[in-house]
Amino acid sequence: MRLWFAPERLREEGSTPDYRFSLANERTFLAWLRTAMALVGGGFAVDQFLPGTGRPLRIALALILLAAGALCALRAISHWVRCERAMRRGEDLPTSRFPIALGLAVGVVALLMVIVAAFGWGG
Repeated sequence: MRLWFAPERLREEGSTPDYRFSLANERTFLAWLRTAMALVGGGFAVDQFLPGTGRPLRIALALILLAAGALCALRAISHWVRCERAMRRGEDLPTSRFPIALGLAVGVVALLMVIVAAFGWGG
């Protein structure tokens, strides 16, 4: 976690990878951040644009999306550091189950929102 706030320390490890790999790692990081921002925006949208839905259900859906956005942003930092470190050390890139968990969470919330919108539950 200390590398989150001092990424220049990564330069002390291993050798400098091909810049194309570092740039690809950065693009992946930015894609994760865009996903995080979309989840946060979705959380606020659910809260604002489903007023006919019962407050507890609406708040629960919004909080799940907001929490997923926060986790996604934090995971983006962790993943960037882990990949950069692995490239510098000449190791295999780290694997992660987070994309699967995030995809399942978003899918479940989306399905719940479809049910709420179609059947007007909670209102």
